Amino acid sequence: MKVHLTSLGCRLNEAELQTWAHDFIELGVMTTNDLSVADVVVINTCAVTGEAARKSRQAIRRIHRKNPEAKLVVTGCYASLEKEQAESILGVDLIVNNQDKKYLPERVKELLEWSSMPYAATEPNEASLFNRNRERAFIKVQDGCRYRCTYCIVTIARGDEESRTVNDILLEINELHKRGIQEIVITGVHVGGYGSDIGSSLFELTKEILLNTSIPRIRFASVEPWDLPDYFFNLFENKRLMPHMHLPIQSGSDRILRKMSRRCKSETFIKLIHKAREVIPEFNITSDIIVGFPSETTEDFEQSLAMINVAKFGHVHTFSYSKREGTKAAGLSEQIDEKTKKERSKELHVKAAHEKLKVLNHMVGKVELVLWEGIGARLSSGKLRYHGYTTNYHKVSVDILSSIKLTNQILPCVLTSVNDSGCLIGEIDREVLKNIHELSIGLC
Repeated sequence: MKVHLTSLGCRLNEAELQTWAHDFIELGVMTTNDLSVADVVVINTCAVTGEAARKSRQAIRRIHRKNPEAKLVVTGCYASLEKEQAESILGVDLIVNNQDKKYLPERVKELLEWSSMPYAATEPNEASLFNRNRERAFIKVQDGCRYRCTYCIVTIARGDEESRTVNDILLEINELHKRGIQEIVITGVHVGGYGSDIGSSLFELTKEILLNTSIPRIRFASVEPWDLPDYFFNLFENKRLMPHMHLPIQSGSDRILRKMSRRCKSETFIKLIHKAREVIPEFNITSDIIVGFPSETTEDFEQSLAMINVAKFGHVHTFSYSKREGTKAAGLSEQIDEKTKKERSKELHVKAAHEKLKVLNHMVGKVELVLWEGIGARLSSGKLRYHGYTTNYHKVSVDILSSIKLTNQILPCVLTSVNDSGCLIGEIDREVLKNIHELSIGLC
C-alpha cells in the first residue's frame, strides 16, 4: 500500500504532512509523490478565507478525478469547519477533524484494515520529507490559538492551544539532523503562544533547541509580533538562528488593527523591527497586509503603504479581505467593494515589490552563506542552475559546471546582482567549487 500526502495553505499544514509521513513509515506504509500509484490520498485542507475553502473543494475533486481508485481522506480546517459539505463531495472516504489529526495514520489504517505490510520509506535512507525540499523541515511545536482576530476562522477550526513537550521537539530535530536535514522551521498556529499550556515559552524552547541540538540553521515561521519581548532578539546573537522572521502586521492603520482585534499598534511594531536590527542590521522582516478590511478608508490604506516604507520589508504577502462566514468581521458594516479591494491590492503589491528590490540591491556585493536546495536545473549551456537561500531568507541563483553538485550544502556566495524576477544572482569562489568537485570525486 502507498499513501500520497498533499496540502493547501499554511506551513503548519505542510509540517503535519511531514509528521504523518514519519508515522506512516513507522506503521510500515510507503509514501509516494506519484498520485497515480497511490492507494490512499490524504489532503490537508485550508479555510482561512472563503476562496481557500473553494480551492480545497476543487483540490478534492481534482484528486478524485486523477485517481478515482484511491481512498480519499480529507482533513484540515475546511474539513473541520464544513464537515457535512466535505463528506458530500464525490470520492471522499474519511473525514478527520483537526482535533483528531494526531490519530490520522491509525484512522487511515483502520479504514483500509491493513494487517501486515513491508517496512519501507519513500526511498532507502531518505528522511520522510517532501521530495521538493530535502534540505529543510518544518517542526510543528503547537496547535490552536487563544486569540480571536475578527477576520480569522482558523482559530475556531484549530481549537485550544496545545503545545508539544520540549523533549519531543528536541528528539524530532535531532533525528532529522541525523538524516541530513540542514535547516528547520519552527511552526504552529500560534507559534508565539508556545508553552502557554505547559509552563514554558517560545523563548525557553529556543534556548533548549540551541543548547541540545546541533542543526546548523533554525528559522521561525509566522510569529505574532506582540508575543516577542524585546530581549527575544538577543537570542539571534547565536548564528544558528537565521536573521529572518515573518511578523504579520495586517494593516498600518491602528484604527483597522483595533477592528481586527490585533494586539499590536503600528508604532510598537516598528520599534520591534528596530530592536531586531539593533542586534543584526541585515535582519529581514517579512509580513502580511490585508487590504479592503470593512470600513478601511483611503487614509487607512495609505497608512499601510507608509508602513512598507518605514519597515523596509524583505517581502509582503498582500491579501484582499475575503468575507468568511463564522467570523466576527463577516458581520461588520461598511464592507468594501471588490473593485476598490482589487485596486488597493495592486497598488500595495507594486509598492511592496519596489521596496523589496531596494532591500535586495542593498545586498549586492556582500558575501552570504547560502543553503543550496534541490538538484540543479540543466541549462542549454550545459551548466547547472541551483537556487538557495541566504541566512536572512533571500533567494539566490547560481550557475555552475554540471560536474559539481551543490545540493544540501551551505556555502559562501558573492551576491553580484538582482534579476528581473527579484532573485539575487551569485558567484561561488573557484577554490570552493574546486574543493567540492575533488571531494565528490573522492567519494565516488
